[in-house]
Amino acid sequence: MTLVLASGSPRRRRLLCQIGLVFEVEVPTVDEARRPDEAPGEYVDRLARDKAMTVAGPGRVVLSADTTVLSGGQILGKPEHPEEARAILRRLQGERHEVLTGVCAVGWDGGPVIRSVVDVAEVELLPMTEVEITDYVATGEPMDKAGAYALQGAGARFVKAVRGSPYTVVGLPLHLVPALLEGVGMAVPVCPSADPDAG
Repeated sequence: MTLVLASGSPRRRRLLCQIGLVFEVEVPTVDEARRPDEAPGEYVDRLARDKAMTVAGPGRVVLSADTTVLSGGQILGKPEHPEEARAILRRLQGERHEVLTGVCAVGWDGGPVIRSVVDVAEVELLPMTEVEITDYVATGEPMDKAGAYALQGAGARFVKAVRGSPYTVVGLPLHLVPALLEGVGMAVPVCPSADPDAG
């Protein structure tokens, strides 16, 4: 049985490699627009499911995820341009916010077998000066990240605290992956890390 990661995210690929999984990658195309009155948890769960179902089929198990940031009840997605990235960071700096990641696994047994879950982490960012915000946005790193920062990148310097799994913030809560995959029929052995720098 083939494991397929339905994501174009290099971060998610690295995380699956980190726990020793062997997989293929297919990048799904889905409409990521939020539906009217759709709660944040329902939103990321639906997108994760839609992504997985786009590439699901016999002989494969598909894993997908979607991440969003919630601040003051408002969803903050990926910025579309540098000024939006700066505005998001101005809003988040010095404050706490939530990061929600929906994860979905789809197996096949005469039809799709679906398991999904939404994990939530709380992140507190340090206060940031306007110069720090401008310089960080100029690196380009915020431009494809929900919330306009990367815990696993240069943005880590601004992260004061994480309550919950840091992998949820990065985009794939690894502690949930084995149970999800096993729930759709794929055994997940304990494997040595594929990261040559590990240890």
